[in-house]
Amino acid sequence: MSDNEEDLHIIEAVGRSKIIIRNGNVAEVSVSRLRNCPLAKKFARPVNDITPDEVKANIEHRMDSWGMCTPHRKISGTVDFVGFGASELISSGILSGSLDAAVLACDGAGTVIVTKPEMVQGIGGRMSGLVSTSPHHDEMDRIEQAGGIILDRAKATIDPILGVAKAYKKGFTRVAVTVASADAAVTIRTQFPDAFIFGVHMSGITEEDANKIVGVADIVTACASKWIWQIAGAKALLQAGTAVPVFAITKQGRQLILDKIALSDRPVLVSGSKLPVYGPELPDPLL
Repeated sequence: MSDNEEDLHIIEAVGRSKIIIRNGNVAEVSVSRLRNCPLAKKFARPVNDITPDEVKANIEHRMDSWGMCTPHRKISGTVDFVGFGASELISSGILSGSLDAAVLACDGAGTVIVTKPEMVQGIGGRMSGLVSTSPHHDEMDRIEQAGGIILDRAKATIDPILGVAKAYKKGFTRVAVTVASADAAVTIRTQFPDAFIFGVHMSGITEEDANKIVGVADIVTACASKWIWQIAGAKALLQAGTAVPVFAITKQGRQLILDKIALSDRPVLVSGSKLPVYGPELPDPLL
């Protein structure tokens, strides 16, 4: 970016608290709609009391520890931050060969296409809902040097539809994409029937949009969405987790989760049950 352009990143985290990062500093944090989140309590910098100050401290920790929304952002990683998160499952799918490319949103780069498991995890492992971002060209260079593809170097545009189209144009055939918009998910399923759609950042989604995304996605994260819990939970073939779970809607989604389990050394409980299964601690309130 040029010297006179503002470095601006907008993300949503911990129950759609809106965070504005301007020129390397957390400038604004809105009040979250959540009072409690079991996932947030497990962050590297835990958010036990969901206040703007605590959310800000968490975001600043992400910026300090791995460069989120800064030019020196880390783009590779191997540590699983949650058992069945989107980046963990997609990187596992690439490792097993069931997927050959992932279309993700990355701060500083916008929509990217990556083919290495460690880049999927490095980019997505600690990323929250990215609304918009400014281009960091040094970061984009590192992504491209590591084999990644940038959708829009000039503006760091976030557009999963165009990202999936570019992935197929580049010759990939087993493409996974993370999508936060129900309408975008429907468009991707219509235009690219074979794409693997992973619905993310679902807190606060409407009932109408929940029905749309559950109708086309392979896996959706429950987040703090009462509608995803109800609609996806009732339709799911598999639920992974009970506090902030993911729901596999299709056989392909179920297989991706089972492949992740097969690659892991962690003990797992498997039990037949009517879904959804609610754990003892949930996000409060479900939005």
